[in-house]
Amino acid sequence: MGRAFEYRKAAKLKRWGHMSKVFPKLGKIITMAAKEGGPDPDMNPKLRQAILNAKAENMPKDNIDAAIKRATDKNTADMVEIVYEGKGPHGVLCVVECATDNTTRTVANVRSYFNKNGGELLKTGQLEFMFSRKAVFQIEFPEGMSKDDLELELIDAGLEEIEETEDGVFAYADWTAYGTMQKALEANKVNIIKANLQRFANTPVAFDEEATESIMNFLDKVEDDDDVQAVYTNME
Repeated sequence: MGRAFEYRKAAKLKRWGHMSKVFPKLGKIITMAAKEGGPDPDMNPKLRQAILNAKAENMPKDNIDAAIKRATDKNTADMVEIVYEGKGPHGVLCVVECATDNTTRTVANVRSYFNKNGGELLKTGQLEFMFSRKAVFQIEFPEGMSKDDLELELIDAGLEEIEETEDGVFAYADWTAYGTMQKALEANKVNIIKANLQRFANTPVAFDEEATESIMNFLDKVEDDDDVQAVYTNME
């Protein structure tokens, strides 16, 4: 099963829940990017991509502008990105990426989700070798350019693979090549629909139907947390 399956699975949310859950999470990323590199997207590639991702999720312009404005507000608390690792129900391995202004609150909440579902948090770095981190770009081919042509243009920028699926075209690179890939795609006039860093299990594990349902219910609880940006597992 292709990497795009994981991309699609991570992106799927119920429509009404989508707005209430995803917009605040996207807003945090926009605010953090603006605070780090300035509020002008033309001069801040990280902010420019955060805005594109938000627009791809139909986030209103007013929400985007408000998130940028928060970056210059003295009353806006500083946020940090933090990663937790854990073992969930049925032994599923999880990496939980968060953006928070209160790490004490966040770790307490995340720990409770694992503990209440028969799991536990693990020491940071314990699962590092179990997952590969990749830069993932959902793109559209420029007019007149084939997949082979684009691969030749991007190979020196760190491209590993271009995958065409029913849900779109996805370009993959090692996470360290995110910046060079973004620049190369823009230089070749490739439309970037979404882009982010994702984790893929090196050895996916198959679970039976009952275990899968239990795991998915657990993941829903974790993903509902306002501080949680993404959850990755070794579930096949």
